[in-house]
Amino acid sequence: MHADELEIPVETVRRLITAQHPRWADLPIVRLPSSGTDNAMFRLGDDLVVRMPRIHWASGSVDHEAQWLPRIALPVTIPRVVAVGAPGEGYPWTWAVLTWVPGTNPVVGGLRRPEQFAEDVAGLVRAVRATDLEGGVVKSGWLADRDEQVRRDITALAVDIDTERVRAIWDDALATAEWDGERTWVHHDIAPGNLLLTDDRLTGLIDFSGFGVGDPTLDLGVAWNLLTGTDRAVFREALEVDDADWTRARARALAQALVQLPYYRDTNPALAANARHVIAEITAEA
Repeated sequence: MHADELEIPVETVRRLITAQHPRWADLPIVRLPSSGTDNAMFRLGDDLVVRMPRIHWASGSVDHEAQWLPRIALPVTIPRVVAVGAPGEGYPWTWAVLTWVPGTNPVVGGLRRPEQFAEDVAGLVRAVRATDLEGGVVKSGWLADRDEQVRRDITALAVDIDTERVRAIWDDALATAEWDGERTWVHHDIAPGNLLLTDDRLTGLIDFSGFGVGDPTLDLGVAWNLLTGTDRAVFREALEVDDADWTRARARALAQALVQLPYYRDTNPALAANARHVIAEITAEA
């Protein structure tokens, strides 16, 4: 997916496990299919997963998760760091062994109980915000900081989107008063690939590499990357999101989709398809 990402074969993972954590040397290792862009994931036996950063900008994620995951309590299952591995066998960064979180990823249009799911994920967002910890990394959040990139992406997508309408939505969001409220804890990537369901109920959340504090709307993108219509309204009502926050959250989701679609168009079909969905939902709603 990236010009300078690492190839990480199963054999490299096995050598690292054998050398550094030999108690798991005999467990089967299977590479997991994933639409994730920063890490390669390998199932280790039945109860563990190996998380390997595949690109330089993700190289600090293991240390970040090792610091915060032991301290986080949420009403769903989250991974726990069981062991941290050092560079070796030609692999240059820290890596981790985590507990396996069971479940299946939700699919756009495939939720059998979408309004119940909307309430579940709203409850999860509330729980993340209520985290009682100190010292979180401050996440950037000004819409104006993304303006130049968004306008480049809109131009690049001239044959894919209604550029006039999308530009108007973005301009309207920029004209809305910028957020100056109180930071809350945010997961920063509540998206289909990081949510897990069991019997159609939300039971798991993974990938805490973006966990920190910032504008609460950083966790509202799920309203467009997974929810639609009535269930989106249920989600918004459950979190009591006012118009200004909703406009800002929608703009963040739009900006993310505009970055993803041209970048992953040919290399990550699942992520590109979700970006198209987000753009379509936002242009229809706005």
